[in-house]
Amino acid sequence: MPTTVRLPHETEERLDRLAASTGRPKSFYLRELITNGLDKLEWEYSVAQKATDIRAGRRETVSSDDVKVELGLGG
Repeated sequence: MPTTVRLPHETEERLDRLAASTGRPKSFYLRELITNGLDKLEWEYSVAQKATDIRAGRRETVSSDDVKVELGLGG
């Protein structure tokens, strides 16, 4: 799927240098960054949403004391 992305000048220069030094096209590195970075972004936004839900009382939580009892660590 063709997509257009505007990059800051410094970022594009870095990408140009990387592509030139390795002989791979810039598109290879952009695909790698997006594919690998998407997992990280999805995880980060998921964690942020869970935190928002906890603060809003929309998610069940367990106290550390309950966890200690469950694990047999006292409490």
